[in-house]
Amino acid sequence: MANEAMLFLRQFISNPLQVSSVAPSSRWLARAMAQSLGPTSGRVVEFGPGTGVLTQGILAAGVAAKDLTLFEMSPDFTKLLRQKFPDVTVHNAPAQSAVTSVQPGVSAVISGLPLLSMPLAVRESIVKAAFDILAPDGVYVQFTYGSKPPLSLEQLAQLGLKVSERPKVWLNIPPARVFHFRRA
Repeated sequence: MANEAMLFLRQFISNPLQVSSVAPSSRWLARAMAQSLGPTSGRVVEFGPGTGVLTQGILAAGVAAKDLTLFEMSPDFTKLLRQKFPDVTVHNAPAQSAVTSVQPGVSAVISGLPLLSMPLAVRESIVKAAFDILAPDGVYVQFTYGSKPPLSLEQLAQLGLKVSERPKVWLNIPPARVFHFRRA
């Protein structure tokens, strides 16, 4: 665990905009992100798993390891994830590449990516990639440290999406807000 914390800190120092937090997500945030998942969820994709805290929450909710696919850009995090979760598919690739690696029909995309620290066009491309692989009734789950969704009302309308806000997770550093995005 101490090695994971050091790895996370090194990644934050070397690329603060990509990591965007001084501490990994808490287990309480992981539980909130995976709240709608279970053993019958089917295929789930995670964007930006980092050290795997949200991944553990997804698996703890009952999603089978064979049904979980991760997209992580950091080679160091990817190596750690492959060691921790040998039965989970882990891609060392950006979230947008999911459309070339994952068959459509995914029930949920869980995102730990720091969308608010990214340019608007990148945010849109990530969310679009999620909806390109989601089933028609699928959900994109995103957390932020801000009080508003990472997409504006105009962007939501342009992408044909609606958003619902979940309770704030106070037991996280910093506290986080979870949002569920669905097709409108």
